[in-house]
Amino acid sequence: MTSSANPEQTHYDVIVIGVGSMGAATCYYLAKQGVRVLGIEQFDIPHELGSHAGQSRIIRKAYFEHPDYVPLLEKAYQNWQELEGRTGHPVYFKTGLLYIGQKESELMKRIRESAALYQIEMRELSDWQLNAAYPQFRVPEGYEVLLEPDAGFITPEKAILLYVEQAIHYGAAIHTKEKISRWDQTRTGIVVTTDKGTYSADKIVLTAGAWAGKLLPNLASKLTVTRQTLAWMNPQESKPFEFGHFPCWVIADANQPSIYYGFPLLPVGTFGGPIGLKLGHHAQGVATDPDAVNRNVEQAEEASLIQMLNQFIPGAYASTHALKTCLYTNTPDENFILDFLPGTDNQVIVAAGFSGHGFKFASVVGEIMADLALKGKTELPIGFLGVGRFL
Repeated sequence: MTSSANPEQTHYDVIVIGVGSMGAATCYYLAKQGVRVLGIEQFDIPHELGSHAGQSRIIRKAYFEHPDYVPLLEKAYQNWQELEGRTGHPVYFKTGLLYIGQKESELMKRIRESAALYQIEMRELSDWQLNAAYPQFRVPEGYEVLLEPDAGFITPEKAILLYVEQAIHYGAAIHTKEKISRWDQTRTGIVVTTDKGTYSADKIVLTAGAWAGKLLPNLASKLTVTRQTLAWMNPQESKPFEFGHFPCWVIADANQPSIYYGFPLLPVGTFGGPIGLKLGHHAQGVATDPDAVNRNVEQAEEASLIQMLNQFIPGAYASTHALKTCLYTNTPDENFILDFLPGTDNQVIVAAGFSGHGFKFASVVGEIMADLALKGKTELPIGFLGVGRFL
């Protein structure tokens, strides 16, 4: 995918490095404002080698990671709706989200706190209410169930393609299969060198995902890339788990680290593949080099997912249909970095370290990056995501 006008033009107002989820949205928000923008992606758009592939991503507002994300989520929901209205294609699907965990657990306490602070609708389901609405779940004694009705999922590949299509519509140049070798700050701006050419720009926005550390050596020690496993399982019977009958879910198993999460069985005619109930384990994976990832899923990783399904969602597992890997880029506190790169006179803007919970924010991160590049500031509340907390 290569677009836009004069091939001899090598100077741009802004170059966006990495056209995945954050980069695609950034290109759109810049191009829509008449900016000369170049987006450079080392792979295809979309692709399965980074963090954004996999059919679906949960979106929710009761943010247990940090309540300061909620205002950004409110704007993200608005921006996803704007993308749908502009393109005529849905990307957000409301399913409701079940949270299951021990009442005294940090997960459940933080969900309640976030919901109370921002008046997010949250329902506590009794055993009989859960059994009436979602009899597919089995909840151990001592666990509670909360339902966030307005949560659901975003379709990542479609969303990225729509943002890129709209960016091109507004005049952006998008280069694929072009790898960055270096960028340099000069007296007149930024020079970006790739395996296919050299470009200059007034500003650059680095949205390189798992490769951010390789382009930001001063931040590399704060960005740990880990390999994560995703699975698509065939249930014993399809109907109870189909989209429209089954919610998205998050389960905190008291005997396992972090959380498990999953989605309804999605019709491939509408959503594409793989076939099956998608789930994953949101826990610290094995550290890896993004250019040398072991894509083979170990038997123990699959067994952990199967055991969890058998314990909490009986009937959800009959066989494994597909196993895939993706990458997290983790910061030490598992919060994002949305900021100017120190020492670059605000000419280099960074969106990095999304730590496995970033995709839902892509629509608002694109707006933030455009604000920082064009205005030097944003009205959106990102103070808690500044890079200075690590330096």
